Amino acid sequence: MNFCKSLCFSASIVLIFSAAAFSQQRSRVVPNQPTESRPINQPPSQNSKRPTLTNQIVITQKPPTLVKKTGSSQPLNSLPIPSAMKSYSASFNQKLLRAIQIRAGIPYRYGSTGPNAFDCSGLVWSVFYDAGFNFERSSAKALWQNSVEVDGADRYKFGTLVFFNKLGHIGIVFDESGFYHASSSQGVTYSRFDGYWAKRIVGFRRLAAEK
Repeated sequence: MNFCKSLCFSASIVLIFSAAAFSQQRSRVVPNQPTESRPINQPPSQNSKRPTLTNQIVITQKPPTLVKKTGSSQPLNSLPIPSAMKSYSASFNQKLLRAIQIRAGIPYRYGSTGPNAFDCSGLVWSVFYDAGFNFERSSAKALWQNSVEVDGADRYKFGTLVFFNKLGHIGIVFDESGFYHASSSQGVTYSRFDGYWAKRIVGFRRLAAEK
């Protein structure tokens, strides 16, 4: 009887130690599957941390706005402005002066009426046309024949036409000191009457009517 009790007691001790050892062994098992239920090959969720950029972002400057180049780089006030302009109406004179000023410095080319080059009669036609005086583009000689002769103080009123070199050249009077014209060497410019040009004047005339 005592032998049976001892045998049962020993068997119980062995079973307890075996169960404890088995429990410790299970706790060391590392699962082979990921803890998340989401498939491994799916993109990260919106809540996951975004990857860090490795390339530096460079912000380039906005390209400069291109400005259209005009026929002249000179300022608009590079030609003198007459103190009194009485040949035509005040509004016409202002338009005529503006038309001349914006062409200052544009180069000379025979037979041209602009906008990038002018000859002498082409300049006259162009500025009068812009001011509202419409007439047929013609040579200095033809303009002489179709304009009205002026003398005395009227010769030096702004807008009067002045002819040179046997009607081979034409300009627009500034005042008694000088005139505007398209020079073969300087383009659209202002020149004084004294000296070279004074010796070459043929006469002064005025277009017959302002239209």
